[in-house]
Amino acid sequence: MPVFANALAQLKQAVDHSHLHPEVAARLKAPERILQFSFPVTMDDGTVRLFDGYRVQYSSARGPYKGGIRFHPKTNLDEVKSLAFWMAIKCAVVGIPLGGGKGGVTVDPKKLSKGELERLTRAFARRLAPFIGPEQDVPAPDVNTTPEIMAWLADEYARIVGKQVPGVVTGKPLSAGGSQGRVPATAQGGMYVLHELLAKLKLKPQALTVAVQGMGNVGGIFAQLAHQAGMKVVAMSDSASAIYNPKGFDVTAVEHYKKEFGNLKGFPSARSINNAQLLELPVTVLVPAALENQITGTNAGRIKAKIVFEMANGPTTPEADAKLAKRGITVVPDVLANAGGVTVSYFEIVQNLSQYYWDEGEVMEKLKLIMVTAFKHTWQRAEQLKIPLRTAAYVVALERIGQAIEVKGKY
Repeated sequence: MPVFANALAQLKQAVDHSHLHPEVAARLKAPERILQFSFPVTMDDGTVRLFDGYRVQYSSARGPYKGGIRFHPKTNLDEVKSLAFWMAIKCAVVGIPLGGGKGGVTVDPKKLSKGELERLTRAFARRLAPFIGPEQDVPAPDVNTTPEIMAWLADEYARIVGKQVPGVVTGKPLSAGGSQGRVPATAQGGMYVLHELLAKLKLKPQALTVAVQGMGNVGGIFAQLAHQAGMKVVAMSDSASAIYNPKGFDVTAVEHYKKEFGNLKGFPSARSINNAQLLELPVTVLVPAALENQITGTNAGRIKAKIVFEMANGPTTPEADAKLAKRGITVVPDVLANAGGVTVSYFEIVQNLSQYYWDEGEVMEKLKLIMVTAFKHTWQRAEQLKIPLRTAAYVVALERIGQAIEVKGKY
């Protein structure tokens, strides 16, 4: 099933539980603008390759489009449309004044030299430049993109417009106008939500076992935070390997091993498994923190976790959602669980525009307040309507987007 079809199925389910005006619901079934580019990049050997790039600007009802840019060999328009839609929902769930957008380039950045990667980023930036800006559309890092890549994009944009505009992207290095706390923001925001959920379910962190799929900035840092909170992290994975030990891991040791050897194969005192097996382990909390469509109708019946905590975007299909709900498994949706990243990106925009920067303690204090408040609103709506947390989060978001659309008038 195409990923965007999953997104529209989630939209329909939420619309059925809300009082959203039919015209507003119709407007959310398609993006406001789709940008698709083919652009050349000169390789180190002098040859020229063409790359496909995308930017989908889904909804600007609540503010400028906001969303990351990913570099991945499987990136395509269907995926980017879905991610842009989820960003619109996500920003509304946490109540920040931004819309939803997403971008990507179909490329395997691991096969490019640093020079090739920079030339590709700058070429893509030149295509994007007329359509982005602090009051129009603000990109950010996503899969396989980094603060350095954001700095290249911002620098190329500055060359084009003839002035420094640090707020054109977020997730920049601190020396280029980035925000304190941006790197751990997604994982830390998720941890704030998880602690609120555990309090509701009357579970103690020390009693939990956790499996984390993915070791990027989100999954790796989330595993570290879980370990520091006293949770037992029993399984971890990257794109090429996975390990399991029911006694738990020293997460820092796992991270060091991956940096040294490039993957997790051969990690001592661990059983090698694959990513599919990781999803089906007997743990308290399963954390998909990789890519979309990991939990499907095919494997949902074999999920043994009590909680599925979505730190990736779109890891659970609608068919799987229904099966997990019937089995009493609590799913904390991506649009709530991983919204810490875009929240601190919003903080970065505010700091760039005001030219006044906060320390990390202030950033995390503000982040915690927003994430805890968003969880409470979602939980209350779920109990009130007797619906799963995902549908409740969508209802909250759709109400806010709908209000923004209606108050501006139809024309």
